[in-house]
Amino acid sequence: MNERQGFSVAGIPTIVVCLLLALAGAALLLGVATGQLGRDGLLGIGLEVIVAFTLKGFFQVAPNEGQVLQLFGKYAGTVRQEGLRWTNPFYTRRRVSLRVRNFESSKLKVNDSDGNPIEIAAIVVWQVVDTAEAVFCVDDYENFAQIQSESALRQIAQNYPYDAHDNGKPSLRSHGEVINNHLRDEIQARLDKAGVQVIEARISHLAYAQEIAQAMLQRQQANAIVAARERIVEGAVGMVAMALDKLRLQGVVELDEERKAAMVSNLLVVLCGDRATQPVVNAGTLYGG
Repeated sequence: MNERQGFSVAGIPTIVVCLLLALAGAALLLGVATGQLGRDGLLGIGLEVIVAFTLKGFFQVAPNEGQVLQLFGKYAGTVRQEGLRWTNPFYTRRRVSLRVRNFESSKLKVNDSDGNPIEIAAIVVWQVVDTAEAVFCVDDYENFAQIQSESALRQIAQNYPYDAHDNGKPSLRSHGEVINNHLRDEIQARLDKAGVQVIEARISHLAYAQEIAQAMLQRQQANAIVAARERIVEGAVGMVAMALDKLRLQGVVELDEERKAAMVSNLLVVLCGDRATQPVVNAGTLYGG
């Protein structure tokens, strides 16, 4: 079921017509001089009844709002024109907000693709774009949007790891934009039948579950230490190679392979050590010690 425009006319001119009919009916009733109503009296009463029934057809439409019209249970269209409107008095009307809305899901506890329990929540920004589908295709479109969003969030959390061990694989923590776009598409696929458009979906809370949080924190610290050590070793090796090349090119000293190995070992200890080194001055010969 798709939305279509419902019948309505401007309310102000219709009010003027109703006032004129009411005045005409009142004039006919006042013009009855005898106790018998007569034809004019009946006509006046008829006009007043028609005016009273016609007043039921007036309604207001606020900005970014739609009025869904039904005639004896059948969908008769939606009115989106702002201001005072008039329609068939037999129509029943239901107000549907077209404004942009948002909500934050509850914190879900779910296992990621690696099987680690995590806590995750998301903020979803959405609005109704088809009032007919929102009203007639689902029972409660607001509750439907929230439940289906949480279902999509749970599915996303199960498809990605919290942390990626492979640099080419997206993860929940490191690839936020990719995850948010995928989450928005997943929610949109579930809410299409409800006439709802998802404008934005973004993860608002992401953490390991309490029972493994400490262990995972230690693992992250270990990974950071290993990465730092790799960077230090890489830089130290480059500095040692540069020092040996400069000594050789400038002819400062000639070293055999054994002394080169000793020098490389000493330099790596100095450059890669955690603590400051204490220099030792060799007062003897290079080979005598």
